[in-house]
Amino acid sequence: MSDAIKHECGIALVRLRKPLSYYIEKYGSPMYAVNKMYILMEKQRNRGQDGVGVANIKIDQKPGLRYISRYRSIESEPIKAIFEKIGRKYKKAKKDGKDNYYDERWLKENCAFTGEVWMGHLRYGTHGKNSIENCHPFLRQNNWRSRNLVVAGNFNMTNVDELFDILVKLGQHPKEKVDTVTVMEKIGHFLDEENNELFRQYKDEYTNKEITAVIESELNLQRVLKRACKDFDGGYAMVGMVGHGDAFVARDPVGIRPAYYYYDDEVIVVASEKPAIKTAFNVDYDQIEEVKPGHALIIKKNGEFAQQKFSKPKEKKSCSFERIYFSRGTDPDIYEERKNLGKKLIPQVLKAINFDLKNTVFSYIPNTAETAFLGMLQGLEDYLSAKRKDILIDNKPHMGDIEELLSFRPRVEKIVLKDAKLRTFITDDEHRDELVAHVYDTTYEVIKKEVDTLVILDDSIVRGTTLEKSILTMLSRLKPKKVVIVSSAPQIRFPDCYGIDMSKMSEFVAFRAMIALIKEKGKEYLLEEVLDRCKLALDENLNVNEVNRLYEEFAYEEISNKIGEIVKPEEMRADLEIIYQTVDNLHKACPDHLGDWYFTGNFPTKGGMRVTNRSFVNYMEGKLVRAY
Repeated sequence: MSDAIKHECGIALVRLRKPLSYYIEKYGSPMYAVNKMYILMEKQRNRGQDGVGVANIKIDQKPGLRYISRYRSIESEPIKAIFEKIGRKYKKAKKDGKDNYYDERWLKENCAFTGEVWMGHLRYGTHGKNSIENCHPFLRQNNWRSRNLVVAGNFNMTNVDELFDILVKLGQHPKEKVDTVTVMEKIGHFLDEENNELFRQYKDEYTNKEITAVIESELNLQRVLKRACKDFDGGYAMVGMVGHGDAFVARDPVGIRPAYYYYDDEVIVVASEKPAIKTAFNVDYDQIEEVKPGHALIIKKNGEFAQQKFSKPKEKKSCSFERIYFSRGTDPDIYEERKNLGKKLIPQVLKAINFDLKNTVFSYIPNTAETAFLGMLQGLEDYLSAKRKDILIDNKPHMGDIEELLSFRPRVEKIVLKDAKLRTFITDDEHRDELVAHVYDTTYEVIKKEVDTLVILDDSIVRGTTLEKSILTMLSRLKPKKVVIVSSAPQIRFPDCYGIDMSKMSEFVAFRAMIALIKEKGKEYLLEEVLDRCKLALDENLNVNEVNRLYEEFAYEEISNKIGEIVKPEEMRADLEIIYQTVDNLHKACPDHLGDWYFTGNFPTKGGMRVTNRSFVNYMEGKLVRAY
């Protein structure tokens, strides 16, 4: 991606289904779960650069002994930092306990992070400070085990104000008006209610001590989640643990954020991405299942589990950006989808280069566009194969040398390289652009000056600033005849509010292009009309995206062309063309992941519509603030 954007977080859960002694005997170490959790976290490292957290619960720990352990870190290598700390706990236990190190009971009583239920979280903070306090998992403590709650999640809620007000009406006094706190406290409130109702039900039959065991056995997490999550508006995959050993992973009713699980007789494991589970447990992909939208994978203290519906599922709109950019491309489905995205661009690319493959060089902007680029090359080979078939089999007329056609291969070069060592923060604002222009470097002397066309594939173009300030400036030094920048994603027109830091519409180059066209054609009155419509929609809480009215004024290619004008550096002499994937081809390439609101404005929740209307109001009023 030529413009860096922050993206959603990652979750992991490991539940041992057998006593710790089983793993000690079978694997020769009490660190089976530690090692598996470490691999799950490392293999989802792409989802958390700001911080990491791990929590662990020991089931049936004796009173007076700690049973919940938690570490969080915002160090430069947070996964390493946390698991080194956990490793030191085990080393000390081995030194102090000697032979007792292999005794389950002794180990659980004397060493932290030796429990059966594990939770992990990788944080990429979309809003708020990067501090320990903002790192998941969050802990809600109580002296009753079944009232303790540990929560982590990959989510953003669009209706934080509403959720905050609900908590206040319930009698709570939330310490912050942020979605992490409101989600935690709302689930915690109904967990308390579930405990209270069970206590009242059995108080005349059992002693208080006996009731504790009954509550832990009969606690209904499905009912807790039904009551707690009914007002949530957003995308989420949340993992939670209750102090006595129950656990859950809940996914939003639209399936915006991903969650997958695997189970056998030894373990239940959940992660945001399938490759992490595949690698950690060496299982086949067809053994990995998806948590269904509006469902929670609920795991009881005794190790039994089931997917249970807690919210009415809606039309599935899984995030398509997961497929384009966010998730690891080692997932076989994502790999093929990204290749298909590249293939789908071939007709547009051939038209842009006037079918002159001989004088065209193909490349991509590292690294996430590489798979789509492989698909583009395959598409070019398919095109050439069809041409050869036309001549050799169908005897269609041909201009040029037959032998050259038979031996021709598309010209592929490594043109764009990122200099990871260059840091632009060392200078002042006045001179930063000069440094930005050198963040990327190029391979010289492989382009025929004033003759060759350069085709550069990127996975997506968000703001366009990196293109303008760095990539195009650099490419122009090669003196090509023409540069074609190709995005495997459609035009990003609308803010995201379900986990990604893209809430300011004014930052999108597609939006800036549309505004420029509005002004060029003397239609500024439309801006005021849409502003009034947005305010009305916000006041009346209407489920409508009023900003789409502005985009409907222009053809797709018209906006792409204007983007080309915006990002083209003044000193660039070569022709420039910007090509975007069409929404229709996006759906064909990723047919099971239709969450396309970034590109179409078709938000799957009312909160999303509200965010895009608010974002436009903010733009018109000159407010550089988040829209939710």
